[in-house]
Amino acid sequence: MLIRAVPSVVGMNLTVLAASGRTGLALTREALRRGHTVTAIARDPGRIAVTPSARLHLVAGDVEDPASLAVAAGSTVLSGLGTDRAGVLLAGAKAVVAAGPARIIWLGAYGTGRSAEVAGEAAGALTKLLGDRLGDKVEADGTVLAAGGTVFHAGLLTDGPESPRRRTVGLAAGPPLDFEAVISRATVAAAMLDEAETPRFAGTIALPLPG
Repeated sequence: MLIRAVPSVVGMNLTVLAASGRTGLALTREALRRGHTVTAIARDPGRIAVTPSARLHLVAGDVEDPASLAVAAGSTVLSGLGTDRAGVLLAGAKAVVAAGPARIIWLGAYGTGRSAEVAGEAAGALTKLLGDRLGDKVEADGTVLAAGGTVFHAGLLTDGPESPRRRTVGLAAGPPLDFEAVISRATVAAAMLDEAETPRFAGTIALPLPG
């Protein structure tokens, strides 16, 4: 089943968190491609490797220093935040919620927290792999969901082009977690931008699928 093209809502004010990471870069590039104004936040803005644009504003910010997060009132925050250290994700979620954006679209991991049961047996292996970071992910997701945000639970991420057959489903329609299946960051970014433009999963978990 092909996903229907979502009409571009030109001129949205978007904030991309962790914009220098691979997912953050995909979000920033896709947002600019769709004609939006982007505030791209990273600890080192010089690492945000995106073609300069009058609609792109690079900002130094760290989720562990909430005062440094330049989230404009009325903007939509899209987070590509990831970490190998427990505590960072929850700190980021709390900081973003406290900044009071219009909407939050957050990246999580399929097979954790509320998606573990749907993901099936493989979720247990993921739990062992994440260790003390699992609780951090689950609490961060819960913080965003409680604020009415949308959390995208993606499978294993890879680089590569956007899938032409991509689709986004609710948690109840999720397939079993398959460690051999991957989804490109470009596909996830496009799904998150779709949600920013046309909200379908406010306050819930959404699953981006490559086909």
